[in-house]
Amino acid sequence: MPNLEHPAYPAATLLQLESLVPCRESQVSLLLSIFGERQHFSFPSIFIYGHTSSGKTYVMQTLLSTLQLPHVFVNCVECFTSRLLLEEILVQLQSCSPEADQTSQVPCDTFNDFVRLFKQAVATQELRDQTLYIVLDRAEQLREMEANILPAFLRLQELTDRNVTVILLSEIVWELFRPNTGCFEPFTLYFPDYSIGHLQKILSQNHPPEYSADFYSAYINILLGVFYMVCRDLKELQHLAALNFSKYCEPVATGEANERDSRKLWKNIEPHLKKAMQTVYLREISSSQWEHLQRDNEEPGQLKGLSAHTHVELPYYSKFLLIAAYLASYNPVRTDKRFFLKHHGKIRKTNFMKKHEKTSNHLLGPKPFPLDRLLAILYSIVDNRVAPTANIFSQITSLVTLQLLSTVGHNDQLDGPRYKCTVSLDFIRAVAR
Repeated sequence: MPNLEHPAYPAATLLQLESLVPCRESQVSLLLSIFGERQHFSFPSIFIYGHTSSGKTYVMQTLLSTLQLPHVFVNCVECFTSRLLLEEILVQLQSCSPEADQTSQVPCDTFNDFVRLFKQAVATQELRDQTLYIVLDRAEQLREMEANILPAFLRLQELTDRNVTVILLSEIVWELFRPNTGCFEPFTLYFPDYSIGHLQKILSQNHPPEYSADFYSAYINILLGVFYMVCRDLKELQHLAALNFSKYCEPVATGEANERDSRKLWKNIEPHLKKAMQTVYLREISSSQWEHLQRDNEEPGQLKGLSAHTHVELPYYSKFLLIAAYLASYNPVRTDKRFFLKHHGKIRKTNFMKKHEKTSNHLLGPKPFPLDRLLAILYSIVDNRVAPTANIFSQITSLVTLQLLSTVGHNDQLDGPRYKCTVSLDFIRAVAR
């Protein structure tokens, strides 16, 4: 029995819509109830919110397109000023009207101009007889625009005296939108995150035709078992599923295993999923580069991406300051003379040094050091002479802001600030190269 029912739309269209929006039937059914029939006045404004990749944009685009409802869809990140936003709505309105010969750019500086031009744009008989929907995606950007934009959109139906509904899509709650001066309250609708069962159902729909649905469903189950705790973004999981499926079905393609031999399939895919875990969300390399690395069985340490080249973005002296901070954190003070002076004389190994010579300082963690020691090591490792200018001190502050260094103690210490280096040995080796 179909979950979506509405007297204004054919059953076949609603069945098609239901197949296109799996696991969002309750939200779509509620939206259909709010929309009503085409010629009915709908709610003036609707606020839909939920986390990233919870299906807000996709459901609205699919719903309006499948039911062939007149609509305008605008991304507020692309139209980052009020003028760009209002003009984009008017341009799309012209394309909605069959009587418009061409879509010309209409100058629109204020919301008063927009209301006047909007009435002209929807003056055609077709747009007058049914509800027009204006969807503003990433609507949180409206808070950065003029103070009258958001309240005016919420009451656009009243201002224009036309059958129009404004739908706001956002990742934050309505309480962070509401102006201090008050405004018209929209109808709020929450899109919850997909559960692991929902993700399993949605991802399993994309199975390749050459393999059975049960085989691909078992692969998705393995994928979610590995990544669900660290990643619940549907788009990212779809990307990971497409990227690693060729390795999963490799034993089946070569004849080493059949589709039901789950143990062999898991042992084959496990190391590749571990490598993929290191690049979740980063997109350090393209899909073709990733397939090349999998084909050559290279180690994840050989991936050259953001994590390997972060030091490139540091200024020249900041690199030396970071190296000096690492040396100061992991080398005892008594070794500075031996390491950083050319003529330090003969240093006798004490019993204390013999006792602790097998203890790695990396196991003990970074030790705090004063600013004077940091600058002294900096002067010894830089070839040319460095003056202790404000530029050097500001770069130390920048390293603390970037959390590459951390401040130890309080800012009001009389004996000067103390720092600690927080980067790893692999990171500092990359900087040193």
